[in-house]
Amino acid sequence: MGTYTDIFYSETTEQLKLLICDLGRRMWQRGYIDGNGGNISVRLDEDAVLCTPTYMSKGFMSSEDLCLVNMAGDLLAGKRRSTSEIKTHLAIMRNNPLARACVHAHPPYATSYALCGQLPPAGVIAEAEIFLGEIGLAPYATPGSPEIEACMCGLAPGRSAVIMQGHGAITWGKTVEEAYWKMENLEAYCQVTHLVACRGECIQPFTEKEREALKTLRKKFES
Repeated sequence: MGTYTDIFYSETTEQLKLLICDLGRRMWQRGYIDGNGGNISVRLDEDAVLCTPTYMSKGFMSSEDLCLVNMAGDLLAGKRRSTSEIKTHLAIMRNNPLARACVHAHPPYATSYALCGQLPPAGVIAEAEIFLGEIGLAPYATPGSPEIEACMCGLAPGRSAVIMQGHGAITWGKTVEEAYWKMENLEAYCQVTHLVACRGECIQPFTEKEREALKTLRKKFES
């Protein structure tokens, strides 16, 4: 195994840096983040995590702006300081083996649920059942604090998305692209259920049998 500098500047990591910058632009263009909000991380090996920097628009990053940290959150390489919320990502990675990458953002519809300390209704959209499964709800804690880190330790296993009260949402997956897709899935889910609520209509939930069939499909995507 090479040094952390070797890992940080390897061809594989350089390609990941470009992808992270592209995903940051996508989030900014879709209105999922504003100002210097949001962050992205990817686990490269057992103790090296590539992540976005603090206090910078994620819509306008270049490869040179990204950082490398260890699983304790210590900066290993990069010109900028790492995101202040990296320990939240690391807690998820430590407690869910499928979490190789995390995306945090403030998409409007998911965040509207977060402000109310609520989850969207479960068992109503097939894609959400397949690609998201059970969504966690984290009680409010200061972003980047030990309290939110501890909360994620309990919420990470068996899930791929958490709505964070008074804050936003975080999603994860086996790749950084998958983690980003789940953020899109979550926001679309929250948007549609919000529209139904605005219409004053009653959602028709799936039966238990129908939900079990969707859970079976979900397991195929996780394998």
